[in-house]
Amino acid sequence: MTRFNDILELEANLNGHGLRVGVVMSRFNPDVGEGLLSACADELKRLGVASTDMVIATVPGALEIPLVLQTMAQSGKFDALVAIGCVIRGETYHFEIVSNESARGITDVQLTTGIPIANAVLTTEDDDQALVRMAQKGAEAAQAAVEMANLLRAVKAK
Repeated sequence: MTRFNDILELEANLNGHGLRVGVVMSRFNPDVGEGLLSACADELKRLGVASTDMVIATVPGALEIPLVLQTMAQSGKFDALVAIGCVIRGETYHFEIVSNESARGITDVQLTTGIPIANAVLTTEDDDQALVRMAQKGAEAAQAAVEMANLLRAVKAK
């Protein structure tokens, strides 16, 4: 869609052919993590990302995700990254700490390295909410990673 005839507008591009995507998944809440991962990988393939251009790393929990994302981003081997996990509210303040700090860390890595990161770390009240959201969120993260990698390439080319 072009809004203005005289202004270049960069369109959303979901073509994943040739993109290299890294995924970091928390092993905490494994059923949800695996559901997110499956949906993400399936969608990346559907968008054209080759299986051989994907790397999956697992970490113990959500707080460990940013460090591995940072290492992947700094390697220069990835066009986009995806963070996958699930933090479910418990009876203590720990939920807020893990949710907030993992999100902050993911955002910091993205802004520091310039590599787009799709955040698919669910923060839910209970297991049922997580199970309902995992397939859609995993697919949306794949789409966001591909779109952002393509957008950054387009911005740099202009």
